[in-house]
Amino acid sequence: MNIEKRQNLAERSDFKDDAQLQSVLLDNAEEFIELEILYNSGIREIMTKLEILDNEFKVRFKRNPIHHMECRLKNPLSILQKLRRRGYELSVNSAKTNLTDLAGVRVICNYIDDIYVISDLLCAQDDVSLVKITDYIKSPKANGYRSLHIVVNAPVYLNEGKKYVPVEIQIRTIAMDFWASLEHQIHYKGVECIPDQLTQKLKECAENIASIDVEMQNIDIELKEIIKAANKL
Repeated sequence: MNIEKRQNLAERSDFKDDAQLQSVLLDNAEEFIELEILYNSGIREIMTKLEILDNEFKVRFKRNPIHHMECRLKNPLSILQKLRRRGYELSVNSAKTNLTDLAGVRVICNYIDDIYVISDLLCAQDDVSLVKITDYIKSPKANGYRSLHIVVNAPVYLNEGKKYVPVEIQIRTIAMDFWASLEHQIHYKGVECIPDQLTQKLKECAENIASIDVEMQNIDIELKEIIKAANKL
């Protein structure tokens, strides 16, 4: 790899204040770029599969279970910092072996039931394998956070053959995403320690939003039953 490309990668990742990480990056710049290509392809594979499922629902059932999707690819700085925090070797191979959140997709659904439908349909595909599942909806975090987290191996077809890439997928409702997004902003306002009373208020908000989520789900179910009954007349 030429010097210009290596320098661009280092500058883009903002390694200037960390000589150790900058050295690792420059020595392995080409491998990090290949890693980005591979894992970005994994993201695209998963998002395409989810778009196909959503489009099928629109045609067959006249509704879209997915409201919208977002994605992110962890940058080299974040990768190396996480490896160092966990005491792992600072290398691309170490990242592939020890980290499963390099590639991430966030799926925002309309209703709670949609979360599990989408997860089950995706994991049932014969070229996708489930690596890990953590259900923060049935068992919320202590702060009130709710979401379904799954890690799947996604197929990526390259000229030398097929490779599987782990992709972390967070699936949540619009309401869950609303709370999580604002809670994230609050914790990144530069306040080192959030007062206990505000932490408790955030948790209460999460519980109230969760109750609304359930109520909206019930309204949707009742409405479907009314429409079904009316169609029989």
